[in-house]
Amino acid sequence: MDRLRDFLDDLKKRALARSNFLGLLNVLIGRRITAPDGSLVSSGVTWRELSALLKGVRWDKAAVRDFGLEPAALPPRDRLKYWYTAIARAEVGSERATEAGDKLAQKLERLGYQVGPAPRA
Repeated sequence: MDRLRDFLDDLKKRALARSNFLGLLNVLIGRRITAPDGSLVSSGVTWRELSALLKGVRWDKAAVRDFGLEPAALPPRDRLKYWYTAIARAEVGSERATEAGDKLAQKLERLGYQVGPAPRA
């Protein structure tokens, strides 16, 4: 989990997921990610785990606007519930999310990360 937290910190610092938060959710939940050195970053996480990670790295709450949610419409005081609700409403398994995840995967591959394909139904 520490590798994933470091990965999120790196993405946040480089602003790689800016305007593509839906793609980030799709990649983190449903895909395998390996670091440039070949070590495993993640093999996918649950919504609950991802909610805790986003809370822990203090991800910008306004990122939910990328997929049409208004931050004020989500639970304001409980960050864990805020992120969980946002993920639930994001439709992370949709074709749109998969396309967004593919775009983010291309950016990550330029940095040396390997991102597996999206699961297909």
